[in-house]
Amino acid sequence: MIPGRPIQAVIFDLDGTLFDSLPLVLRAFQHALEPFGGRPTMETFAALGGPPEKIFPMLISDPQHVPEAMVRLRQFHADHPELIQLFPGALDLLNELRRQQMKLAIWTGRDRASTLPLLAVHGLEDFFSAMVCGDDFTSHKPDPTGLREILRILAVEPAHTLFMGDADVDVIGGAHLSVDTLLITHGRAPAAEIERRAAAMVAAPAEAYAWVRQRLQSGAGS
Repeated sequence: MIPGRPIQAVIFDLDGTLFDSLPLVLRAFQHALEPFGGRPTMETFAALGGPPEKIFPMLISDPQHVPEAMVRLRQFHADHPELIQLFPGALDLLNELRRQQMKLAIWTGRDRASTLPLLAVHGLEDFFSAMVCGDDFTSHKPDPTGLREILRILAVEPAHTLFMGDADVDVIGGAHLSVDTLLITHGRAPAAEIERRAAAMVAAPAEAYAWVRQRLQSGAGS
């Protein structure tokens, strides 16, 4: 972000950024793919972007099993909704940004059918002025189409925008449009290229929320 240009918009990824859902997502993927030999890891989610329909064919040797894996995935999510919670401090940050009249948006690989109920359960549906989900376009992160659409809807320039995510594809997607991206690593060690392209890296969501506050307090806010 260019010094002297204030932050006018903050864009969030969901899973692993606002919601402590990656352990559930990993368990759900493992359950869905178990009969077909796929073995996703946390590194899988860091490297891949988009909805399960895109990721599963990369993890299952026979594509004909993808529909059955999707059924298993959706059932697992339906059986365990209580396992997805906001990270501590996420709601406080969103409220603070809204009080500052910051434009807020979501860019997530999660499909819209699961995103909307998740936001509603936690009372977040009115926080965001723009949202692009994993099934809104044929392209997915790190392709910047979704991010470009968010910038268009918010009517904000990349230099005035901050994006927060926890995957390599988030950093690459933001870099495509020169949007500063704050990467939450969750303790993993990203490749040197990702480290170079990220605006900053922190280990945990709480550190990311504090980083955003500090950035705004330093005069980068609007």
